[in-house]
Amino acid sequence: MRFDTLAIHFAQDPDPSTGALVTPIVQTSTFVQESPGVHKGFDYTRTNNPTRSTLERVLAALEGVDHCAVFASGLAAENAILQALLRPGDRVVTTPDLYGGTFRLLRQVFGPLGVTAVQADVGDPEALEAALLGARLLWLESPTNPRLQVYDIAAACEAAHRHGALAVVDNTFASPVNQKPFELGADLVVHSVTKYLAGHSDLIQGAVLARDPAVFQPVKFLQNATGAVPSPFDCWLTLRGLKTLSLRVERQNATAFFLAHRLERDGAVARVHYPGLPSHPGHDIAVRQGRGGFGGVLSVELRADAADVRRFVSERRYFKLGESLGGVKSLVCQPATMTHASIPPEERRRLGLPDTLVRLSVGLEDPRDLAEDLEEGLRALPSAPSDLLAAVG
Repeated sequence: MRFDTLAIHFAQDPDPSTGALVTPIVQTSTFVQESPGVHKGFDYTRTNNPTRSTLERVLAALEGVDHCAVFASGLAAENAILQALLRPGDRVVTTPDLYGGTFRLLRQVFGPLGVTAVQADVGDPEALEAALLGARLLWLESPTNPRLQVYDIAAACEAAHRHGALAVVDNTFASPVNQKPFELGADLVVHSVTKYLAGHSDLIQGAVLARDPAVFQPVKFLQNATGAVPSPFDCWLTLRGLKTLSLRVERQNATAFFLAHRLERDGAVARVHYPGLPSHPGHDIAVRQGRGGFGGVLSVELRADAADVRRFVSERRYFKLGESLGGVKSLVCQPATMTHASIPPEERRRLGLPDTLVRLSVGLEDPRDLAEDLEEGLRALPSAPSDLLAAVG
């Protein structure tokens, strides 16, 4: 099966007992056993559930591997990887640009347990090689959150393997529609399923995927042992969302591409971060390692002070102010005070995350309405008159 057919048909045959076309929600906590320890493959929903099992099989197929475990959130999925694979004294190398929740997890949860997290310029081979000395994990975001930096995943994974480290790729921003990290050498892939995979801003969920069963089994063990699992209903909602994944992501790719090119020419915008722009430093890599799309998220740095930025993100009509991305409704956030607020201000400045940075997650609205919404806010900034609508024509 090809990708879109997998999302709709793989492991989702009509129910043999009823003929139901759609995978049923098996909403139960426990399962009746024929005799002690003898059952039909399911004994307790924390351990396994038919609806969750179907979702895991479908997600694994979409990423091109055999192993997947879903969790109650993206951070629960990340925690399972770190808890399964790290011990006191271990080091993790990460990209400088990193989701604030991952930063918090590494520094404030695993740091006190003796794990060291080091941010390295993954795009600089010498800096990466130096950082990987003695490291246990390389944690890659590409594109990164929130500045959409792009790295050569294949080269980074190869470097990690030379040093005996495992490579973890957070594929949330790209989704398997735009990028296949396992084809580029990743050992583990993590998703905030909440975002593009589920796609409707109505559930919280995460996933860990792996090719090697030896790498996967410690994570799978923790899924049951720690119990951070999603409900059968949430798994069913994700299965429903996956059926339109390609259609949604392709539309979001196109709209973000449209907006990025116009925003780049707007006088109120100091800089646009979007891999689809030829001016983006990682554009050539994104073209080479992607699957034709550049994603539905872009970030812009405004020519404005803090108060004007707060007003801009708070007064939009269609870009609703919120901490998420990848859904059918467009969202806007100010990372410094929202998604990345757990990073101390001095570190945000060092990492190039100014208060003037605004992250836009493009939904499925008409691109012209989204352009007009942004134009309205940009025109109100005191920095420069906006010509976005003129560029749209």
